[in-house]
Amino acid sequence: MTEMTPVTDVAAAKAPKVPALPDAQTVTEVKHWTDRLFSFRCTRPASLRFRSGEFVMIGLMGDVNPKTGKQKPLLRAYSIASPSWDEEMEFYSIKVQDGPLTSKLQHIKVGDEVILRPKPVGTLVHDALIPGKRIWFFATGTGFAPFASLLREPETYEKFDEIIITHTCREVGELTYGRELIEGLKEDELLNEVIGEGFWKKIKYYPTTTREESPKMGRITDLMRSGEAFADLGVEPLNPDTDRAMICGNLAFNLELKDLFENTYNLEEGANSKPAHFVVEKAFLD
Repeated sequence: MTEMTPVTDVAAAKAPKVPALPDAQTVTEVKHWTDRLFSFRCTRPASLRFRSGEFVMIGLMGDVNPKTGKQKPLLRAYSIASPSWDEEMEFYSIKVQDGPLTSKLQHIKVGDEVILRPKPVGTLVHDALIPGKRIWFFATGTGFAPFASLLREPETYEKFDEIIITHTCREVGELTYGRELIEGLKEDELLNEVIGEGFWKKIKYYPTTTREESPKMGRITDLMRSGEAFADLGVEPLNPDTDRAMICGNLAFNLELKDLFENTYNLEEGANSKPAHFVVEKAFLD
């Protein structure tokens, strides 16, 4: 009697592994900075190309709908905090305890999967600004994220002689992510080699707090109006001939700075299609 050979399901054997989530990427690192802030890194889609300063939609699957039995993805626009050359993706997020997405996202761990839609867009890019001498990055809270990308982008240092980053938060601990990133640039062997030894000396960092006591208290807009910020930094007020700016913060902050730029400093808002003196990230919600 001839022995029967087992039948193999050829289709099943050749079927590629399907990610558990659509557009799934794997979390490689999670760091909690305060009880309200965390950052994480994940794998980068092989086909993803982006300009430093852009954002993508990321998220998780929502709860199962009891009526349909189906799940829908919960997605939100997140600025990419890693530079365009990084092999991984980095994001910086607020924790909202009852937020549809961040109430879940804050609990991710290394090895978990997140949804990352590989279609980057955004206004905080060098292409949207005309050439200048000095660039200002204005951020509140997690609005520091796109500047975390741009501060590690060689093009920033090729195009500008001076980089000023202002970061306004409520409490001192909320400044830690940005401060540590800027300090880390001094020891970054790769960037010092690619951009030039001591490139980080072009940066002037101006952190302020509005609630907790710190070396510099106050909203950046008030400090600009009084002239205190410019005196502290040792620079002249913004001038359309020399200064360029990017804004990423809460809506009230964005509108206040935009008004200040246009009506006090005579700066014109730019866009990818029409570069000018300053740009505002409209997708960001602090």
